[in-house]
Amino acid sequence: MKPQRIAYLYAFAAVACWSTIGSAFKLSLRYLGPQGLLVISSGVATLVLLVILVLRGELGRLRKTTPKELGTSAFLGLLNPFLYYTVLLTAYDILPAQEAGTLNYAWPVILVLLSIPMLRQRIGWMSILAILVSFAGIVVIAYHPVGVPPPRQGTPTPSGYPHPVGVALAVGSAVFWALYWILNVRDPREPVIKLLVNFAFGFLYSVIAAGLTGGFEIRHWEGIAGGIYLGLFEMGITFVLWLNALKFSSTTARVSNIIYLSPFISLVLIHLAVGERILPSTVPD
Repeated sequence: MKPQRIAYLYAFAAVACWSTIGSAFKLSLRYLGPQGLLVISSGVATLVLLVILVLRGELGRLRKTTPKELGTSAFLGLLNPFLYYTVLLTAYDILPAQEAGTLNYAWPVILVLLSIPMLRQRIGWMSILAILVSFAGIVVIAYHPVGVPPPRQGTPTPSGYPHPVGVALAVGSAVFWALYWILNVRDPREPVIKLLVNFAFGFLYSVIAAGLTGGFEIRHWEGIAGGIYLGLFEMGITFVLWLNALKFSSTTARVSNIIYLSPFISLVLIHLAVGERILPSTVPD
């Protein structure tokens, strides 16, 4: 099978998993705060990656990790899962799931744009056009033109108008995500090994942050279940799928555009599972 076709298969599998995440985030945050949810999900993802490595008989390769590679993983683990999910989960805690999730899909745009200078990839005109269309959609959602006037200075944000901090967090998280994957592509280590070490550092950061802020308090089993689900299908398994999609694809643009299939499915699930009324401005073009 041709490498590009393999890349597409991995990308479609990742899309199927990520399409459920908007609903899972919002439902889980009803029972557990962002920091507690990150501790559980990043811990589960680390265990999943460790199990994958054991099943492949490659656990011994961890001993060959050099101090330089540990330093790289310490930085990458700070970007993702720690900073990325801290910012994104906070955005989901503030905004409706459909807005936070759709705004976060700025990341394929940023991924393609960063790949030009950082990976020296050449992007075709069709990909550039797709980027412009996607960016226009992000602007529409950020301004949320649904007939609700913008809030006056010093007054609360009215219902139906996006929270400016939530919008900034949802879009800003995409920068951490895109930068993380660009740097991962440049890391020559075997995908599962580098993901495992990165997530081990990210889990450590999340535990420290939760301990310092008192953000880890479990009151309902649903929060634990949500964290386990996210660790499996948002992070652990799906990260391996997506990293392999990037690895086999000739350019990041070819697989990044496939990601925009996910919002369609995600909006349906958000409506059915979370009960949100889907607004016209969040429906992908």
